[in-house]
Amino acid sequence: MTWAPGEVVVRREVWDGRPWLATTLHVVHDDGDLLVLYQPEGSPFGFGAGDDWPTATGRHPYHGRTAWVGAGPLGIHRAGDPFAVWAYWQGPDRRFLGWYVNIQAPYRRTTIGIDSLDLELDLLVSPAYDVVVKDEEHVEASAALGRFSSETAVAIHALGADLRARIEAGDRWWDESWAAWAPGATHLGAPPLPPGWADVPTELVTDLALVGAA
Repeated sequence: MTWAPGEVVVRREVWDGRPWLATTLHVVHDDGDLLVLYQPEGSPFGFGAGDDWPTATGRHPYHGRTAWVGAGPLGIHRAGDPFAVWAYWQGPDRRFLGWYVNIQAPYRRTTIGIDSLDLELDLLVSPAYDVVVKDEEHVEASAALGRFSSETAVAIHALGADLRARIEAGDRWWDESWAAWAPGATHLGAPPLPPGWADVPTELVTDLALVGAA
């Protein structure tokens, strides 16, 4: 199953088989291996029911927000990768800010979009390819709260160190021309979440120690 440019998909964050965050994105490119998605400004957030999620408050960290604010980012996903690379811009002139490597469970396709789970650690990559590791301290805290296993926490740190070394060595596996991309007519607007988005079954594997990413 692949999607055509301009189609709308739902990206869900799934924990323990239950979706706890969802938003809508436009498909930019999909060939079955490379999936590129655009999140427009104003794309709505939906939250799973309950207050027993693996955070200090029992709520998703975005709880209370209604939609994405700011220039829409572009997410570059490769099938099987435990991370995605996002391009970010700022302001009406879309000044390119750099790349954001989001470590996450490898995405799985569903009948309405894709499922993943944010695994806390991120890499901020400037246009000059200076790399800053972000949220290292959140990894152990989230493992202690049960978002993922202690083995996955070790795998997350190892993966972050490896990705940083590869990027700094010049191994940039994404197409840098995406930095100049701009949304067209098929990517305008913030589509609403479809009814029943929380009920679509998932087969997401969230433990990096089980998917061989360590």
